[in-house]
Amino acid sequence: MNWNRIRDNLSPTRLQINKFNEGWMLVWTLFLVVVPLLVVSGLLWKSSLLLENHTLKDVIFSSEWKPMSGKFGFMPFIMSSLWVTLLSLLIAAPICLFSAIHLTQYANRYVLRFMQPVIDILAGIPSVIYGVWGIIAVVPFVAEKIAPLVGVQTTGYNILSASIVLAVMVIPFILNILIDIINTIPKELTEASLSLGAGKWYTIKHVILRKALPGIISAMGLGLSRSFGETIAVLMVVGNVAAIPSGIFQPGYPLPALIANNYGEMMSIPQYDSALMFSALLLMIIVLFFNIGSRFLIMSYEKRFK
Repeated sequence: MNWNRIRDNLSPTRLQINKFNEGWMLVWTLFLVVVPLLVVSGLLWKSSLLLENHTLKDVIFSSEWKPMSGKFGFMPFIMSSLWVTLLSLLIAAPICLFSAIHLTQYANRYVLRFMQPVIDILAGIPSVIYGVWGIIAVVPFVAEKIAPLVGVQTTGYNILSASIVLAVMVIPFILNILIDIINTIPKELTEASLSLGAGKWYTIKHVILRKALPGIISAMGLGLSRSFGETIAVLMVVGNVAAIPSGIFQPGYPLPALIANNYGEMMSIPQYDSALMFSALLLMIIVLFFNIGSRFLIMSYEKRFK
């Protein structure tokens, strides 16, 4: 279709309307690009006081957190965030993947129609409710059931409890995306594989999952970003101890919990306020790094199997 020929035949009024529509769509597209840049610029500006008095190396790699003495080491918070986020993804990823396969390939249609509203309800539950559930159920379960199995004594407020709560929170988010991705794969691919004599599981593993792999990576990356920034529920069960955790039964103190716990009270202390803004900047950079990494994996896969 020759768009230039069609455009020449349009009336002047219609051309003006088209130009107006193109203009405002471009404005909002640029807005989406500018907003993250403004956020990063604001965080950099607010973090400048901390970086003027401390080197970037000392701030990131130091484990000593004594704000009243002017010591701001973010390594305990960075490591706690990584522990909780990655462990929650390890718990949630196989559950989401196998559930999506079952609901789209094995279960009856009415099961999927029943489960989709259930998944949406789980996704809409406020995070504080998950936090209360974590205190009531997960913390005692970890302290009284799981920890004794490995000979560990713990209060239950630790990395593992936070990871379990966080995994339950992100499961509906990732699962919804995976179901949509698998449902978009053409039925002809499955039928062609089955007609050649391949079994059901072989077709799922070598045809459906291979075709859906870029979407699966994207879903996991989005789930990772979502879980990394979660605050209230994790804050309620993680323990909030500013020390580098040495295992999953140790308490932690993720970056979002640090900001939520201290920002309102410490705004009157300029350097402390700057440190909290720097922690928000770190959080944004780490999430951006994970998103770029998942995008790079998708591009590499598509380039390899194109």
